[in-house]
Amino acid sequence: METVKEIEASAKQRMDKALADLQHAMATIRTGRASIHLLDNVRVDYYGTPTPVNQVANLHVPEPGLITIQPWDASQIAPIEKAIRAAELGVNPANDGKLIRIPIPPLNEERRKELVKKLHGVAEDHRVAIRNIRRDSNDHIKRLAKDKKINEDDDRRAHDEMQKLTDSYMAKLDQAAKTKEKEILEIR
Repeated sequence: METVKEIEASAKQRMDKALADLQHAMATIRTGRASIHLLDNVRVDYYGTPTPVNQVANLHVPEPGLITIQPWDASQIAPIEKAIRAAELGVNPANDGKLIRIPIPPLNEERRKELVKKLHGVAEDHRVAIRNIRRDSNDHIKRLAKDKKINEDDDRRAHDEMQKLTDSYMAKLDQAAKTKEKEILEIR
């Protein structure tokens, strides 16, 4: 990277990806409401190939406490059910030969606290990722200063801008985590 602007643009792009990844990871954490995103990380053994469940079946949420899965190939009901049980989502799928129903039980206080702990772990992993992006960017800026491609004022200004960028992304991350935590702890 040759300029401070390129370094900042790269850092911003990487931080956007970290934030998007956080959103994806939070979508898979269960709340008291049914969501097909709960099954995003479930892989079905589809003729020897681990395949996402949404690529072998239609997923629906007909009511707030129920997810239905309708496999395109009826022979895949057992492998889908097995994959859901193996994913340890805290749900119990049941099938009628054509359709898998996953009732989403209301969360008890203990389970809510476990999910909040899991959420905090996921958020902290993403905070670390954003800090690592800042560190990499600062290293690039220091290299530019060392190679005399920028002066001391530009070096200091670039570090300050990088810190402001990092702070803004940390605030976005914290806000997203707080919103999800409120959603988990909310009793319907």
